Amino acid sequence: MRLQRILAATAALGCLATLAACKEGGQPGTPAAASSSAAATDTGPLTAAQQYLRQFANCDDLSDRPDDPRIPAADFPKAGQWSVKELGVCSDKVRQGEIVIAVPADMKQFQEGYKKYVLDRMDGGEGSYGLESRVLIGKGFVAFPTSTKTALALVRSDLRVLTCNPGAPVPKGYKREKPLVEHCNLSDFVGSEDGSGSPNLETPQDPAGGGEKAGQPKTGSLGLPRAGSIAELRTLVGNSLDCEKHFSTDPEAVAIESIDYAPVVTGSALEWGVTGRALCGEPAGAQRARNLSWLDTVGDMKLLQTKAKAAQLADYKDDGKLRQTASRLLVGQNIAVETNSPSSRHGLYQLQFLYLNCIPGFSAPSGYRLEKSLVEGCVLTNYEPDHPLG
Repeated sequence: MRLQRILAATAALGCLATLAACKEGGQPGTPAAASSSAAATDTGPLTAAQQYLRQFANCDDLSDRPDDPRIPAADFPKAGQWSVKELGVCSDKVRQGEIVIAVPADMKQFQEGYKKYVLDRMDGGEGSYGLESRVLIGKGFVAFPTSTKTALALVRSDLRVLTCNPGAPVPKGYKREKPLVEHCNLSDFVGSEDGSGSPNLETPQDPAGGGEKAGQPKTGSLGLPRAGSIAELRTLVGNSLDCEKHFSTDPEAVAIESIDYAPVVTGSALEWGVTGRALCGEPAGAQRARNLSWLDTVGDMKLLQTKAKAAQLADYKDDGKLRQTASRLLVGQNIAVETNSPSSRHGLYQLQFLYLNCIPGFSAPSGYRLEKSLVEGCVLTNYEPDHPLG
């Protein structure tokens, strides 16, 4: 019977992963004290988690009832996933919210489950899913506050917000820690579309004007990666590209183009402001080329962006869209990567690379980065309308 309670409760967790699924206000009634008395006297992991949470926020009337009306009902991975072995809920009446507490048997498995859930939702067309994550990772437990105010109170502790949407910002001044899974973040930044979350002290601005926009500072950048050499760049991109086993700086190999993979930089690299260049992936041989991408060290970033803009607009002018086989230019401070793989770009965005977008009328939704480029008429962004996953 206890297993049935746990599995049923796990299915009710879904809307807590994002603010969009858990609207504040209209809270359901709290169960009578008698119904939660067993949980209140328990000395197990749920009670231990409650005691920790109470140091930073209210966590009253703890209950492990799967039918507790305070647990919001919404879509969630099926029972038995994410390694959750115990589930409970308590109330923060002061901040008008609830806190669901999950106790996973394996925290890495839990984080992998959440990451896959976010990416599946994004693949399904919800590109902004998880930008306002309310998944707070603790030591041995996970808290899901439904109220932004509760989340703000809890991140004053050692709890950290787990975000796996590549567009989720962590502005300068906030802690950034490494989770147990790649391409996600742990931080003390609480995002909120309505502005009630953690403040972005860098005052984001839209480069085209028109008021504030998440991800764009008044001057400079929220941060771009840099590397001192092609070797450092190869190490930096890590698993995002096929560079570990298939890598070459040989000029003949680097100059290879494929019907499936077209680079941004063509002809003499020096004429593009590029000082060093390498090829990752498997060039065509007995079979077709696979996973081609190019790494660049850049001596003149403005020249590179100027020529890339001209090439992008020429491609766009043909039929009003960019060729799928054409690589997109993702830039750092003094480095760049050219790839036509959306999944590879997803990983590169997590490393703080940004895509040079020069398409007229482009705009990015709230939560995505949008910064000024070095050439007029272009922006740097991690938002792609056709591939919101990144």
